[in-house]
Amino acid sequence: MATPSLPLIPVSDLQVGHFVLLDLGWMEHPFSRNSFRIASERQIETIRALGLTRVRIDPERSDAPLPGATSAATDPSAAPADRGAETAANAAARQRAQALAEQRRALQCCERQYHEGARRYRSLLDDLERDPVAAGQQARALVNSMLTDIQGYGESAIRLLSDVQGDRAAQHAMNVAVLSALLGRALGMHGEELETLGLAAFVHDIGKTRLPHLVRHKDDAFTASQLKAYQEHVAHGVALARTMGMNPAVLQAIAQHHEAADGSGFPRGCRGEDMSRCAHVLALINRYDGLCNPLNPARALTPHEALSLLFAKYKARFDPLTLNAFIRMVGVYPPGSIVQLSDGRYAVVQAVNSARPLKPRVLVHDPRTPRSEALLLDLQAEPSLSIQRSLRADQLPRAALDYLEPRPRYCYFFERAVRPDGGPPGAPT
Repeated sequence: MATPSLPLIPVSDLQVGHFVLLDLGWMEHPFSRNSFRIASERQIETIRALGLTRVRIDPERSDAPLPGATSAATDPSAAPADRGAETAANAAARQRAQALAEQRRALQCCERQYHEGARRYRSLLDDLERDPVAAGQQARALVNSMLTDIQGYGESAIRLLSDVQGDRAAQHAMNVAVLSALLGRALGMHGEELETLGLAAFVHDIGKTRLPHLVRHKDDAFTASQLKAYQEHVAHGVALARTMGMNPAVLQAIAQHHEAADGSGFPRGCRGEDMSRCAHVLALINRYDGLCNPLNPARALTPHEALSLLFAKYKARFDPLTLNAFIRMVGVYPPGSIVQLSDGRYAVVQAVNSARPLKPRVLVHDPRTPRSEALLLDLQAEPSLSIQRSLRADQLPRAALDYLEPRPRYCYFFERAVRPDGGPPGAPT
């Protein structure tokens, strides 16, 4: 993801001392980080070998000047009184630019990790038949890395990602894994139980790879035989997970991810008391993501609508403790919800602090500011401002709809909600 506020320079102009930000995925370069200060000519040669023509640099963190830049100390036309002087307006603009750059870097970090997780899921499916044990190791590595990050963050925020394109199955696996892990943590899970939940959530639908394409995704128009064939993905998933070396608790959660607390689920129709705690979480999150991201986008509900439907119509299907914890975690307006603020402005919820969900961060429709330059509004810092109501996309005025660009798919990741150094939420430390 690009960061337009930082300058792009030709790779041929790179110097030792430039602080570079590579707009590449983790696996597309050999460096340990995407952003770093160049320390040697060899690093410059490596960047050139990546095939990039231009690269983004951060002048404030660079020890070398921008190409063609002239400092005030060497510019005879610079008036002495102007040297080092910065008006209040310039200082405010500089501070805003820094905040915008931090905001973009935080989102870029979330999107990069999400894409890497989706890539690993696809790789896992590729290895499943020829080397299921290796596929199981891939799943454990990803889940353990994710859980380490979540547990190390203190308070985590659930972040709506930009319009993510790609494989729907991989996105569903990532969404369910991320939200399940966060909910499990909110319920007090830790250690082996949280790892069990994360693994089951990540691979819960692998059984669908054994189904004909026609019945891989549930359709209300299914015949009785098609519905039966679709439901067999659960048994296939348990069998595949067993070949991957998953433990019995993971297998149980996969086996029960379509069961319901009131006994209306499948394949066994078991009731809530017969379901594991991990299965209760997985069944809820799987259903929530299915409502937000159905196969037919025209039938998608907004996150607020999905949460309301789960509580109002399907409440009996879910464990009350689990459902209430989920509502407390994501708030009444989960990320992706379209809302109107108490001052009349329209906005989209972008991030929710899972420990303080009633005051999310929102992208506000502001015709005076280009969308690409808009800073998120943190409602925690605005005590006089609140969310008045939820809306559907077709209820927005045209100008607000064009500006806010509601997502056709809802993809989630997590980020730090509160920085240890007191910086803005979500920004990298």
